Amino acid sequence: MKGYVFHGPGQSAWEEVPDPGIKEPTDAIVRVDAVTICGTDLHILKGDVPEVQPGTVLGHEAVGEIVEVGGDVRTVRPGDRVLVSCITACGRCRYCREAAYGQCLGGGGWILGHLIDGTQAEYVRVPYADLSVHTLPAAVPDRDAVLLADIFPTAYEVGVLNGRVRPGDTVVVVGAGPIGLAAIATARLFAPERIVAVDVAAARLEAARSLGADAVADAGEAPDQLIADLTTGLGADVVIEAVGVPETFELCTRMVRAGGHVANIGVHGRPATLHLEDLWIRNLTITTGLVDTHSTPTLLRMAAAGRLPTSELVTHTFPLDRMQEAYDVFGAAADTGALKVVLGGPLREVVAVQPD
Repeated sequence: MKGYVFHGPGQSAWEEVPDPGIKEPTDAIVRVDAVTICGTDLHILKGDVPEVQPGTVLGHEAVGEIVEVGGDVRTVRPGDRVLVSCITACGRCRYCREAAYGQCLGGGGWILGHLIDGTQAEYVRVPYADLSVHTLPAAVPDRDAVLLADIFPTAYEVGVLNGRVRPGDTVVVVGAGPIGLAAIATARLFAPERIVAVDVAAARLEAARSLGADAVADAGEAPDQLIADLTTGLGADVVIEAVGVPETFELCTRMVRAGGHVANIGVHGRPATLHLEDLWIRNLTITTGLVDTHSTPTLLRMAAAGRLPTSELVTHTFPLDRMQEAYDVFGAAADTGALKVVLGGPLREVVAVQPD
């Protein structure tokens, strides 16, 4: 088969790789029908994630069809259409028993496209399939469903839930890329008073408005002053960092009110300064996190009911064999206007079922 292989910082290719096979009785083999590219994949290509070894197939999000299962798999069978989660869960360790699947000690966590071959290929082996794939409702098309493998649960869990968004809050989302936009969409579920998006790209700020941001701010034009003006000097109740650079993290700590929450989602490749000389007195809660995907079943139900704006985030589609072109488009988002790119095809169409 073919897959998109990391060969070291700045080096990657769509090339022939060995077909995956069942290694453990809890494995499943999935034929990939749709896959997407994550900002984390770009961090890997820059060398920001040194655990990824040259020769690894990238990718940790996919929709596909089960073609083979190990003898211990009970919840899915060949022919099932499934979502491949970005997080793998053994289901038995201390963290899995607490639904903290991202910290799995039993060989799970974030392993696809990180520690083992990932989903940006024609087929993928998924360990611990019973807890690591989700059967898909017929009402959710592939290009929408694949966004529930990572960006929606990440934005919802690590941003909105960790940030403790509540009704009436002022919420600021710094970074209006795919994760930030998903944070805006899911923060709306908690009826905040206002959501403010901060970014440097006008196109992304416009996308933020379309997904529910009440106000937008150019990151280069003193957004902290705007937040102070909107809140009569108090500051935001919740600030969600969705970029992953030191400057945006420090901006978040300047915009949050005393007693507020800073929820960091961004993948940081460089150290960020924590100004405790200013922050120690302000009763702040700062959270970080890797997604656990415990919310994926809930989000799938919401997507099937039309409650999540998944399709609005997909701006470009490609066949699988144009993986490098898709990376080029996604990596140059400031020029191309790309939000999420989806690869695969032909993409399955959903047929509405009329009630009797």
